[in-house]
Amino acid sequence: MKQVINIRLPQDLIAMLDNVAKEVNLNRTALIERAVLAYQDKLDEMVADKRIDEMKVGDCKPISYDEAKRILGWD
Repeated sequence: MKQVINIRLPQDLIAMLDNVAKEVNLNRTALIERAVLAYQDKLDEMVADKRIDEMKVGDCKPISYDEAKRILGWD
């Protein structure tokens, strides 16, 4: 189920979204939804890079595959 949210965007960004949406035959909502999903991959990468940096300096301790399975209840 989708939930309605409200956001504020600059008018020039809204105009750009509307132009692109029209060009690719999508409505504004569908275009924004696709953009957010595509950007999620980048956000996941940024979080993974942060965790790697934390492990390098000792701020985060890696766990074994078996420990991860136990924590997730997969054993």
